[in-house]
Amino acid sequence: MALKSIWVYAEATNGNVTPLSLELLAKARTLGGAVEVVYAGADADSLASELGAHGAAKIHSTGDLAASLPGVPVASAIAKAVADGHGPDLIMFGTTYDGRDIAARLSVALDQPVITNNTDIELDGDVVVVTEPIFGGMKLVKTKFTAAGPHIALFRPKSFVAEEAGGAPAEVVALEVTDPGAAKVTNRHVEEATGPKLDEAAIVVSGGRGLGEKDNYELIETLAKLLKAAPGASRAIVDAGWVPYSYQVGQTGKVVKPTVYIAAGISGATQHLVGMKGAKNIIAINKDPEAPIFSVADLGIVGDVHKVLPKLIEALQAR
Repeated sequence: MALKSIWVYAEATNGNVTPLSLELLAKARTLGGAVEVVYAGADADSLASELGAHGAAKIHSTGDLAASLPGVPVASAIAKAVADGHGPDLIMFGTTYDGRDIAARLSVALDQPVITNNTDIELDGDVVVVTEPIFGGMKLVKTKFTAAGPHIALFRPKSFVAEEAGGAPAEVVALEVTDPGAAKVTNRHVEEATGPKLDEAAIVVSGGRGLGEKDNYELIETLAKLLKAAPGASRAIVDAGWVPYSYQVGQTGKVVKPTVYIAAGISGATQHLVGMKGAKNIIAINKDPEAPIFSVADLGIVGDVHKVLPKLIEALQAR
């Protein structure tokens, strides 16, 4: 039995729909029923073609919320639609700061459970079932929604593959905001970045505690530039203050699925493996032949990163 209506909370940066939002739309299409989007922003019309191409028939737009945090207004708007009988059977959110905020508030407003940290969703007859990894991804747990909807679920990035469906531009309709919220945004800071984004890069080069000291992370950055890759890091060196949190790959950082993932000086704790084991090709460099990272590596180099990385950089520079 297909769901009648599925809403996906879509986000955009710099006028482009985020990859995670498109991933959710791809999965929503497989569940049957009308796939629609909730969007908080003044530029819904400019996103209609892209969202429609990925399967959204309609965009429920709150309008401009740039001066507000979206949690309260978006949750109030969805709750109002549900109360008026226009809500969906299922609402899918990405595991982002705004997605988690809205889902939590909506859960309270509707008195409905919310299941977080999911990597899959399916229908068992007319019952919605979500899958969540636990114990650092070592086990998978399936959870059924047993109460009446709307069901609320959060999904991790890279759980699904974004694919266009060839649909027409989505219809944009207004979604009434009943509570704008008290918090106001007075300023915004955009972190400067060069090169590909960590969670979108085709190649990722990550460094860990095996680098020895903060200054040696320069080896990772140099190699990443030569490969046109994104630099990443293990939690250990993020916690040590060597690199910003935005570099962290792992359960509490970014989940990446690049074509090539190079792990240099990373032992391979479960927390880190959860964030990168989905890479198509994993290359591990570690002087400890018993390091757990080798259990998931397609190519393992047992050696000192301080010797291997400079040689690799030298070879690339000589090309």
